Amino acid sequence: MEVVPAWVPAVGFTLLPHAGGFLGSKVTKKEIPVWYESLQKPSWCPPNWVFAPVWGTLYTSMGFGSYLVWKELGGFSEKSVVPLGLYAGQLALNWAWTPVFFGAHKMGWGLVTLLLTTGMATATTASWYNINKTAAYLMVPYLAWLTMASALNYRIWKDNRNKKQSE
Repeated sequence: MEVVPAWVPAVGFTLLPHAGGFLGSKVTKKEIPVWYESLQKPSWCPPNWVFAPVWGTLYTSMGFGSYLVWKELGGFSEKSVVPLGLYAGQLALNWAWTPVFFGAHKMGWGLVTLLLTTGMATATTASWYNINKTAAYLMVPYLAWLTMASALNYRIWKDNRNKKQSE
């Protein structure tokens, strides 16, 4: 049996989070020009062009962090169940936000999803800290962005609550 080169898991783990981002972008692209543009947003809302490079950076960072944890714990093992399970849970919630917020236009449920994501990402970061500090530090920009995104989602929901959901 051929041994997998050492770089393959690093690349795989690093690229994995981008899969959900790529699929979510299909929904987002359709909704930004009409629905999202029609929403009232706060003055501090980042311009639309910022989101793709920020998410690309954050997905790369968290993905590589997950690789460092996986490698430190010797792969998928009993020791990796909690730290990588928390990571998988927050990643699934992260990926769910786009179809909830952009696809279904459920701004309130989007906020709930974001808050759950933030909680799971915080738990992930805490669980990684004693395993690999670099991996935990790679999650810090993501936690900061989730905080801003939650505040933005809240303001959009609050300021557009009376808008018809189907718009």
